[in-house]
Amino acid sequence: MIRLRFICAALCLCCFFYTKAQEEFIDPPSKHLVTIPFVQFTGGVIVFKALLDDFKDSLNFILDTGSGGISLDSTTVEGLKLKPGAPERIIRGIGGVRKVGFLKNQRLRLGNYEIDSLDFHIIDYEVLTSLYGQKIDGIMGYSVLSRYILKINYERQEIGFYTKGTMKYPKGGYMIRPYIRMLPYSRSTIADSRKRVFNYLFDMGAGLTVLFSDDFMNDSSFLKSRRKQYLKQGEGLGGKVDMYLTVMKSLRIGPYKFRNVPVNIFNDDYNVTSYPSLGGLIGNEIFRRFNVILNYEKQQIHITPNQFFNAPFDYAYSGIELYLVDGAAITGKIPSGSPADKAGLKEGDEIIAINNKFGMRLDDLKQALQSTYGKVKIIYRRNGVLQSTEMHVINILRK
Repeated sequence: MIRLRFICAALCLCCFFYTKAQEEFIDPPSKHLVTIPFVQFTGGVIVFKALLDDFKDSLNFILDTGSGGISLDSTTVEGLKLKPGAPERIIRGIGGVRKVGFLKNQRLRLGNYEIDSLDFHIIDYEVLTSLYGQKIDGIMGYSVLSRYILKINYERQEIGFYTKGTMKYPKGGYMIRPYIRMLPYSRSTIADSRKRVFNYLFDMGAGLTVLFSDDFMNDSSFLKSRRKQYLKQGEGLGGKVDMYLTVMKSLRIGPYKFRNVPVNIFNDDYNVTSYPSLGGLIGNEIFRRFNVILNYEKQQIHITPNQFFNAPFDYAYSGIELYLVDGAAITGKIPSGSPADKAGLKEGDEIIAINNKFGMRLDDLKQALQSTYGKVKIIYRRNGVLQSTEMHVINILRK
């Protein structure tokens, strides 16, 4: 009997310790603050409207996990007659390094919610405005993303802002656990001639699939030697940069696999990708295929496939990059040997029509070039004279 009492007492004591072990401190539930609409530009780039301080005109901001702060365009600042401080810090991006000044302790209104105590760095975004055909007034990065939990729904084209706290994630998704030091870094698996791990920057502000540094490509040798590479023009902090376009066999993020992925390769002169720590970045042409929850405080990014998950990639290559200049669609640098070069097009030509379709906006012209293979009729203006030519757009997947 004494032994039985001892066993019962021991069991009760164990139960007491077990239940005590279940106690833990947790954060309060996250609360919804505001939901705002957004539009998507080329490559899935997210653009939304916000109000600065007491100004009544809304500004266009890009949501960018690849930005370590928050910024305003220099011409926007000038137009608002604001006076930033003298250049004091150096920022680095693809294509260049810049020393920037700040507008400090500013407010930004999203719908009916206001974010205060923001220090905007000032930089010239003229190249982004000309690339997208609409004024880009600023970029929202870590300075705001680190304060909140963001839910990004590409099907509804909405961004929800929530307080920090416990968040119940939707079923059927995958949790990326990035290392976040202002910018989020993670790893995926890539394959072509062989399979390997790819450490990357999670960059929702990049309107492309994958961008590799040439150092990574040269050292990894994972790309098949017979893969042909096509010269194209890209955009970065320092302006326009040369890149090469090709295809790799597959990209895997968690359980999700993409096949025949078009990729870009560039000469990372400023070591933006921090090679060998990183090999490059994955952009929003990939992440727009998921609804995304950004939880910087918990070092968590949750992704759930959406209706765009199986959307086809663009494999069209023409050699044309278009920019909006004084209301006209103007060609950038034409790579030697490209379809555009063979068709006789030159840098600075104004594109008037594609396949006899006139009056198209810049984004429509770009979509027409990205979704068409084979012969394309181009009507353009050079030195005030209308001309036409036929261009053979290449499908890089079949080359």
